[in-house]
Amino acid sequence: MNHITSLKCLICGKEYQPDEIDYVCPDHGYEGIVDVQYDYGLISLSFRPQNLADDRDYSIWRYKPLLPIEPDSPVPPLAVGWTPLYEAPRLAAPLGLKHLWVKDDGRQATASFKDRASAIAVVKAQEKGAAIITTASTGNAAAALSGICASVQQPNVIFVPETAPPAKIAQLLTFGSTVMLVHGTYDDAFDLCLQAAETYGWYNRNTGFNPYMSEGKKTVSFEICEQLSLTPGPSPAGRGGMWQAPDAIFVSVGDGCIIGGVHKGLRDLLELGWIDHMPRIYGVQAAGSNFMAEAWQAGLYGLRVLEKPPIDAHTVADSISAGLPRDRIKAMAAVVDTGGAYVTVTDDEILAAIPVLARGCGVFAEPAGATSYAGLVKAVEQGLVSPDDRIVVINTGSGLKDVKSAMTAVEQAGTRPYRVEPNLADLQRVMAEIGR
Repeated sequence: MNHITSLKCLICGKEYQPDEIDYVCPDHGYEGIVDVQYDYGLISLSFRPQNLADDRDYSIWRYKPLLPIEPDSPVPPLAVGWTPLYEAPRLAAPLGLKHLWVKDDGRQATASFKDRASAIAVVKAQEKGAAIITTASTGNAAAALSGICASVQQPNVIFVPETAPPAKIAQLLTFGSTVMLVHGTYDDAFDLCLQAAETYGWYNRNTGFNPYMSEGKKTVSFEICEQLSLTPGPSPAGRGGMWQAPDAIFVSVGDGCIIGGVHKGLRDLLELGWIDHMPRIYGVQAAGSNFMAEAWQAGLYGLRVLEKPPIDAHTVADSISAGLPRDRIKAMAAVVDTGGAYVTVTDDEILAAIPVLARGCGVFAEPAGATSYAGLVKAVEQGLVSPDDRIVVINTGSGLKDVKSAMTAVEQAGTRPYRVEPNLADLQRVMAEIGR
């Protein structure tokens, strides 16, 4: 069996056995988010960093003892996890930094970070014998669920705002999902999905509602620390097999589940003694969708974040557009408990970050993915990080998810194609014009 001891309500502290509730603490309705508790002592008896040294399963399933699934549960065949961690000295230098890495989750099976959570959702749904899985999404979580369901022939129903980028809707339709385009916002789609799941008895994958989604997303922290321990040069990996944690992690924030998952993974590693310190976590939000940043600035820590009413969210970074972050308790704790901060960036700063990130290390990010790098730039300006900090920026999605925004970004950067006739003379004319 897995090593879960209980599901703990983040509001009242009440604990439940995993088979007592499906999603949230019933005493608080949809707000009763719970956190998965593990028996770390039991886990550490048989699972250590040394166990992974020779493990050739380069996916999230290499961490099975730290995941909320049964050991013998079949897992989807799509490769999820172990995305590249690139050292980025050319990005670091202009910012006055010495150590910078980019974790590229645009390299997931369906090209976004959300594959991590959706893989867990499919396993949990099949453990329960669910006939249909559902989720609401701005696009990436939907595509992740759609693709992973397709790999195991699992029927699913997806709710997305009709304004989602066409590339993301195309993924859903190509994978064969039943797609509901909602005439409204992500928050409208989320609420309708909750009602539908309850009415029809579907398994609900929704972020900030299903507690197991954080458990899938936390695997990025395991990978970051394990991969850093494998980098050349002096490393704490030799000290009793410990992994190497960075000093700071930057991640874009919408609903709050990714940043909460990043925090949960680091907490797991600290409890196990696999890392020796907790990195500062920096949440980055778009100025038009900065619920968490506003709450943090106002000092609405802990449960006080629930006091803040929804905002009207609008941003070019559709993947992080959320008027009411559903996982806001965990999202606030991730920053407050680690001594991090929330940083707000404009849509123009987000778009400007897309070509800079691409040209600086070869990672093509969608707006939400580039938001984390834009946040690092702002954090440097604000003196939130030091030159010697070891910093990881997480790209949460491929730029191919939103080509329209990418084209806008390069136009704003002054980059354009040159039209040329199919002859050398005209090419020479163009080359002369551009001074080459």
